[in-house]
Parts: sequence; C-alpha cells; structure tokens
Amino acid sequence: MNKRFSLSLLLFFSILFSFGQVSICSWNLMNFGKSKSDAEIEFIAVTLNKFDIVAIQEVVAGNGGAQAVARLVDELNRKGSHWDYAISDPTTSDNPSSVERYAFVWKPSKVKKVGDSWLEQNFQREIDREPYMSSFEYEGKPFTVASFHAVPKKKIPESEIKYFKSIPALYPKLNIIFMGDFNCPQSNSAFTPLKNQGYQTSLTNQKTSLRQKCKNDDCLASEYDNMFYDYKKNRVLQSGILPFYSSFPTLKEARQISDHIPIWSTFQIESRE
Repeated sequence: MNKRFSLSLLLFFSILFSFGQVSICSWNLMNFGKSKSDAEIEFIAVTLNKFDIVAIQEVVAGNGGAQAVARLVDELNRKGSHWDYAISDPTTSDNPSSVERYAFVWKPSKVKKVGDSWLEQNFQREIDREPYMSSFEYEGKPFTVASFHAVPKKKIPESEIKYFKSIPALYPKLNIIFMGDFNCPQSNSAFTPLKNQGYQTSLTNQKTSLRQKCKNDDCLASEYDNMFYDYKKNRVLQSGILPFYSSFPTLKEARQISDHIPIWSTFQIESRE
C-alpha cells in the first residue's frame, strides 16, 4: 500500500470515528471467487476493516464464491475485530452467465443482525439479479440494507430500477437503505419515483467505475454505485469513496481487485419503527 493511500485512509477513518455512528460500505468486487489470490483478499480486508457493515456484489455463484467470502472474513478476523457474514443463494436469472450471489459482512460488536437475510422474490421475473436484503439494529434502531447489482448498461438497467419504487410499500415497517452497482447514474429519471417517496442519494456526480486506462490522472469512468436512503428515517453524516487503485502501479493491476471502487456512508439512524 503506498503512502498516499495510507494517509487518505488515516484521514478517512479519523473523520469516520469522530461521528461514532454506523458506517456502511458497498463494493462490487468483480468476479469475487477463487480467482482472488491470498494477497488480494488481504488487501480487500485492509480496505474494509474499519467499517461496521459491508455489502458485496458480484460474488461468484459457482465454485469459489462462498469460499472467497469465508476467506475474506477469516482475514478480517485477523485484523482485531470479530466479523460475521451471510451469503445469498444464487440469483434467479434466466441467463446462467448473469447468475451471482451477494454477501453481507458485519461486526456483531457494532450492529445486531435481525432475522434471516433474503433475496427479494416479488420481482424475480422483472429483475435479473434480485436485491439481497438484511435487517440490522444499531443502538436499538432497526434498518434494512438492500444490496443490488443491475444488468449492464446495454441491457437497460432502468428497466429494473423502476421496480424499486414498489419495494418500500411491500415492507412498510422497514427502514430500507438501497445500495450497490446500479449501472446507472443517480440523476437518471428511473430513480425519480423513489426520490419522490423521500429517498436521497449519499453521493452526487461521483464516478465509481474504473477506466481501462487513466486519462490525465482521471481513472474513473462512470457514476454507477450509490446509496439511496429515506431522509425522514436516517441522516447521512459523511459519505465518500476509497480510491484503492492509487495503491497500485498501474490501473491494470488495480482492476485485478475490482473494476469498481468502494463507496461508504456513516448513518445516524433516526427511526425506531
């Protein structure tokens, strides 16, 4: 890890801990499975270690995906805190190449997991990789994280996103925070119905996917990853990204970890319902 990234991590964590609230990270870890080396798993663990909850997208559905999550948690447990995890069943896409798993990892000392995690079944036919949802409590206040990986841009992710407006009504008692790789910027009109219900984004005009090659020190390509939260039930104290790619000599090497960067937010959960 280079000095610039180390200093940025120290600054980030000093800000994070000054608020003392629940910190959540979302990261599309691109083909997260047996292809990840021990060194790559260790790097990912160092990057994620200080968060309370991490939502991981693009876990390999076949051989090696669940094992990679277990390897990551084992490495996280070596960093000084105890971690637990949940892995979804494979998503129900009709296209075998689109089938994936999701995972949540979290610190039981910071948040309490409530009940079982689940793949959202109400829109299995409409959404290629249905969201993976899990409820937690922080200081007695419940919230539910919904992790999502949309279809690629060429398959029109807006056709899936439009169904998100219906999910809060299906679970009126849940304080849902949507996050993940939407393959679509938050400014897209597909998110308007959700925003009309009081949902806001933690990031604005922030690119989160990696280019193939940097252009004039600009290494980020598209505004794809984000978090959507109900402002009536939550307050975002701080949000940002972790430019992990600056730890590597080349973008090609960084892309062995992922073609997306982690996004994060510290939340003050204000609703007890």
